[in-house]
Amino acid sequence: MVTDVREPQHPEDHSVGELVHDLSQQTSQLVREEMALAKAELQEKGKHAGLGIGLFSGAGLLAFFGGACLIATAILALSLAMPSWLAALVVTLVLFAAAGAAALVGKKQVQRATPPKPEQTIDNLPRDLRAVKQPIKERNHS
Repeated sequence: MVTDVREPQHPEDHSVGELVHDLSQQTSQLVREEMALAKAELQEKGKHAGLGIGLFSGAGLLAFFGGACLIATAILALSLAMPSWLAALVVTLVLFAAAGAAALVGKKQVQRATPPKPEQTIDNLPRDLRAVKQPIKERNHS
Protein backbone atom coordinates (compact mmCIF):
# COMPACT_ATOMS: atom_id res chain seq x y z
CA MET A 1 0.00 0.00 0.00
CA VAL A 2 1.41 3.38 -1.05
CA THR A 3 0.47 6.48 0.87
CA ASP A 4 0.84 9.96 -0.43
CA VAL A 5 2.93 11.76 2.20
CA ARG A 6 3.66 15.36 1.38
CA GLU A 7 5.47 17.94 3.43
CA PRO A 8 3.55 21.18 3.82
CA GLN A 9 5.11 23.89 1.71
CA HIS A 10 4.50 26.82 4.07
CA PRO A 11 5.13 27.20 7.81
CA GLU A 12 1.47 28.08 8.32
CA ASP A 13 0.56 24.57 7.11
CA HIS A 14 2.49 23.01 10.01
CA SER A 15 0.88 22.09 13.28
CA VAL A 16 2.08 23.68 16.50
CA GLY A 17 3.74 20.40 17.45
CA GLU A 18 5.62 20.29 14.15
CA LEU A 19 6.72 23.89 14.55
CA VAL A 20 7.97 23.23 18.09
CA HIS A 21 9.82 20.13 16.85
CA ASP A 22 11.36 22.09 13.96
CA LEU A 23 12.31 24.92 16.30
CA SER A 24 13.97 22.46 18.67
CA GLN A 25 15.97 20.84 15.89
CA GLN A 26 16.96 24.14 14.30
CA THR A 27 17.98 25.61 17.64
CA SER A 28 20.12 22.59 18.50
CA GLN A 29 21.79 22.66 15.09
CA LEU A 30 22.33 26.41 15.30
CA VAL A 31 23.91 26.17 18.76
CA ARG A 32 26.25 23.37 17.60
CA GLU A 33 27.30 25.34 14.52
CA GLU A 34 27.89 28.55 16.46
CA MET A 35 29.91 26.66 19.09
CA ALA A 36 32.06 25.15 16.34
CA LEU A 37 32.60 28.60 14.83
CA ALA A 38 33.51 30.09 18.22
CA LYS A 39 35.96 27.24 18.87
CA ALA A 40 37.63 27.73 15.47
CA GLU A 41 37.92 31.49 16.00
CA LEU A 42 39.44 31.13 19.47
CA GLN A 43 41.93 28.51 18.23
CA GLU A 44 43.06 30.86 15.46
CA LYS A 45 43.47 33.78 17.87
CA GLY A 46 45.32 31.58 20.35
CA LYS A 47 47.74 30.51 17.64
CA HIS A 48 48.53 34.15 16.76
CA ALA A 49 48.91 35.11 20.43
CA GLY A 50 51.33 32.21 21.01
CA LEU A 51 53.38 33.12 17.96
CA GLY A 52 53.50 36.78 18.98
CA ILE A 53 54.56 35.95 22.52
CA GLY A 54 57.28 33.64 21.20
CA LEU A 55 58.58 36.36 18.89
CA PHE A 56 58.58 38.90 21.73
CA SER A 57 60.58 36.42 23.82
CA GLY A 58 63.04 35.95 20.95
CA ALA A 59 63.35 39.73 20.60
CA GLY A 60 64.21 40.01 24.29
CA LEU A 61 66.88 37.32 24.00
CA LEU A 62 68.41 38.97 20.92
CA ALA A 63 68.42 42.33 22.73
CA PHE A 64 70.17 40.72 25.70
CA PHE A 65 72.91 39.34 23.42
CA GLY A 66 73.07 42.73 21.71
CA GLY A 67 73.75 44.35 25.05
CA ALA A 68 76.43 41.76 25.81
CA CYS A 69 78.09 42.44 22.47
CA LEU A 70 77.92 46.17 23.03
CA ILE A 71 79.74 45.71 26.31
CA ALA A 72 82.31 43.48 24.62
CA THR A 73 82.72 46.13 21.92
CA ALA A 74 83.36 48.84 24.46
CA ILE A 75 85.90 46.65 26.23
CA LEU A 76 87.71 45.84 22.98
CA ALA A 77 87.67 49.47 21.89
CA LEU A 78 89.08 50.74 25.15
CA SER A 79 91.62 48.00 25.74
CA LEU A 80 93.03 47.59 22.29
CA ALA A 81 92.17 50.68 20.31
CA MET A 82 92.48 48.52 17.22
CA PRO A 83 90.20 47.61 14.33
CA SER A 84 88.95 44.41 16.02
CA TRP A 85 86.42 46.46 17.99
CA LEU A 86 84.82 47.49 14.72
CA ALA A 87 83.93 43.87 13.99
CA ALA A 88 82.32 43.52 17.42
CA LEU A 89 80.33 46.73 16.83
CA VAL A 90 78.99 45.42 13.53
CA VAL A 91 77.79 42.23 15.25
CA THR A 92 76.12 44.31 17.95
CA LEU A 93 74.26 46.44 15.38
CA VAL A 94 73.09 43.36 13.50
CA LEU A 95 71.73 41.78 16.70
CA PHE A 96 69.84 44.95 17.63
CA ALA A 97 68.38 45.19 14.11
CA ALA A 98 67.22 41.56 14.33
CA ALA A 99 65.67 42.24 17.75
CA GLY A 100 63.77 45.24 16.35
CA ALA A 101 62.46 43.22 13.41
CA ALA A 102 61.33 40.35 15.66
CA ALA A 103 59.61 42.79 18.02
CA LEU A 104 57.66 44.40 15.16
CA VAL A 105 56.53 41.04 13.78
CA GLY A 106 55.62 39.85 17.29
CA LYS A 107 53.58 42.98 17.92
CA LYS A 108 51.66 42.44 14.68
CA GLN A 109 50.88 38.82 15.66
CA VAL A 110 49.58 39.83 19.10
CA GLN A 111 47.40 42.55 17.51
CA ARG A 112 45.86 39.94 15.18
CA ALA A 113 44.92 37.83 18.21
CA THR A 114 43.08 40.56 20.11
CA PRO A 115 40.41 40.90 21.26
CA PRO A 116 40.23 37.22 22.30
CA LYS A 117 36.52 36.73 21.58
CA PRO A 118 34.67 34.97 18.76
CA GLU A 119 33.67 38.08 16.78
CA GLN A 120 32.00 36.31 13.85
CA THR A 121 29.89 34.21 16.18
CA ILE A 122 28.77 37.28 18.12
CA ASP A 123 27.96 39.09 14.86
CA ASN A 124 25.86 36.11 13.67
CA LEU A 125 23.66 35.90 16.78
CA PRO A 126 21.12 38.63 15.85
CA ARG A 127 20.67 37.12 12.38
CA ASP A 128 20.23 33.64 13.86
CA LEU A 129 17.65 34.89 16.34
CA ARG A 130 15.68 36.58 13.54
CA ALA A 131 15.73 33.34 11.52
CA VAL A 132 14.35 31.39 14.48
CA LYS A 133 11.70 34.00 15.36
CA GLN A 134 10.47 34.57 11.78
CA PRO A 135 8.37 31.34 11.42
CA ILE A 136 6.81 32.00 14.84
CA LYS A 137 5.86 35.57 13.89
CA GLU A 138 4.44 34.38 10.57
CA ARG A 139 2.39 31.74 12.35
CA ASN A 140 1.03 34.22 14.90
CA HIS A 141 0.06 36.78 12.24
CA SER A 142 -1.86 34.22 10.16
